[in-house]
Amino acid sequence: MYCSKRQAYLATISLTICISTWILYEYIKTYSRIQRKYLPVMIKQQNHHCNEVSASGVITPLPDRRTFIVAPYFDARENIIRVIAIIHYQEVKELYCWFCCGSNSSTHRVMAIIDLHADRFGFPYGTADLLCSKPKNCDAKYVSIHLFPEGNIEQLPAFKINNREPVPRSAEFTVCISTMFGNYNNVLQFIQSIEMYKLLGAQKVIIYKHSCSQLIEEILQYYILEGTVEVIPWPITDYLTVSGKWKYSMDAKDIGYYGQITTLNDCVYRNMYTSKYVILNDLDEIILPFKHGNWTSMMNSLQKQNPNSGVFLFENHIFPVTVSTPVFNISSWNSVPGVNILQHIYREPDRPNFFNARKIILNPRMVIQTSVHSVLKPTGMNLRVPRATAIVFHCRGPLQASLPKQSLIRDSNIWRYSSLLIKNVNYVLQKTMFSHESLSP
Repeated sequence: MYCSKRQAYLATISLTICISTWILYEYIKTYSRIQRKYLPVMIKQQNHHCNEVSASGVITPLPDRRTFIVAPYFDARENIIRVIAIIHYQEVKELYCWFCCGSNSSTHRVMAIIDLHADRFGFPYGTADLLCSKPKNCDAKYVSIHLFPEGNIEQLPAFKINNREPVPRSAEFTVCISTMFGNYNNVLQFIQSIEMYKLLGAQKVIIYKHSCSQLIEEILQYYILEGTVEVIPWPITDYLTVSGKWKYSMDAKDIGYYGQITTLNDCVYRNMYTSKYVILNDLDEIILPFKHGNWTSMMNSLQKQNPNSGVFLFENHIFPVTVSTPVFNISSWNSVPGVNILQHIYREPDRPNFFNARKIILNPRMVIQTSVHSVLKPTGMNLRVPRATAIVFHCRGPLQASLPKQSLIRDSNIWRYSSLLIKNVNYVLQKTMFSHESLSP
């Protein structure tokens, strides 16, 4: 009996030692792997000249054609370089950041942490953050992305690291539009949207443009010269097949909605320090206040009541273009292609058991990653703004086409801005191609 107990005791001790040893081994292995990812490895090269000519274009493919670099940003919150990219989620497993340290002819290489955004919706390509620790004793202005830990940096495209230096704030509200595609030609609604953004408080509208009509191109040039609009070319179809749907099962292509999630994240980081707030919505959407006359007073009130919130979510409401009113049927606008939003004041009721999408006003310094209808990684609180405060006025084709007009909700809140809106739209039309005799009604 004594021997049996002693043997059982020794067996228990041996098992405990084995388990403890295995746990320690796994911990050391995991810790070493994490350390290898974050610690830069310096490679000195003689007679080495770094490529400090920034890569041209907004999308740059790497040789594997499975990785596409958009832009690197210095993220002071985590003291890292965050490279916004599009990658194939299955085939891209390892990437390296190469930092050129300038005149001392040395480079630092760092294995990137590949942080694939959660909202990929089944498509094989998705947005990813390539996270690279900032090298010590290396004032790198450029970074190159390599598929391997060894190579020649002179042969790699270099990307200028944005947000390295502090800059003064130049806007209170910046609107990010992603993306303009399908040879977009909704001229009247486009002008109305831009003018509404300005009336509500926007100083800048950034548009990632894939394709548009010649008429829209001329309107864009007007707003660019005015200083309101910044256009960023977005040639996504040069590299990937794109879907006009949000889900892979609806349209099996490489990436959804022309890569709009990538553009939204790029826009957040592009305006991280230059804008107090960034607004993420589409060109047929306007975040329309009810209790306030503009975004400034609305956000001051919301922020005062919710000081820890950095993300403000607004309910989307459809104002179908199929239902209109004869009010504001302005004859001088009849020759202008597109929708007159002032004539669409009936909104669809909420659909039971359906997800009601929201659009976003956010503090970019409190956001790590965003999606279209939500922020994936905020550093503060989210606030679902009550419908009584503001909604998203979304003037588009109906989602409930079978509903009779009497089932819709009359909502003429947009008319509060009609006088100034009409005046400003007319001014733009007079200053652009619609003042030409050939395009007169």
